[in-house]
Amino acid sequence: MPGKIRVATVSLAGCFGCHMSLLDIDERILDLVDRVDFDRTPLTDIKTLGDCDLGIIEGGVANAENVEVLREFRAHCKRLVAIGACAVNGGIPAMRNQFELRECLEESYVGGVGVHNPGVPNDPEIPLLLNKVHPIHEVVRIDHFLPGCPPSADAIWTFLTELIAGEPIRFPYTQIHYD
Repeated sequence: MPGKIRVATVSLAGCFGCHMSLLDIDERILDLVDRVDFDRTPLTDIKTLGDCDLGIIEGGVANAENVEVLREFRAHCKRLVAIGACAVNGGIPAMRNQFELRECLEESYVGGVGVHNPGVPNDPEIPLLLNKVHPIHEVVRIDHFLPGCPPSADAIWTFLTELIAGEPIRFPYTQIHYD
């Protein structure tokens, strides 16, 4: 279909709830597929990233691999969207920011309840943890922010359809309130 835009998505440090909320648009996913071609995304299991019109990022930045993936998305996507609390402000993963990284690792792998064979993992295959978890705008420029934990399927639908159509994004209060 002419006029389709290329969209890529990725989940960094988070719970994958924003992708689940995207899937909660239910049968509207078929309408979305009529408007976009998916590039790299766990929804299609495409692992490589080509040039895209829109990149959707959920999750905060907690390790060196997250930084690398995020920079790759910025380099290949015309516009980037931070979706969900973890991407927007660090979310639940950033709760560890009040402690030193060494304390967190020792509590989890050495002195925690039920730990067998204590020791902090040091396998070179494990991405190096950053000292703090960062919202993605602290690492790369972000064009749009969609808050929520996770944003509702309706909020995601409104956001994507209006963005793709080039219209101003207008949320009804019922989609974007947090009370």
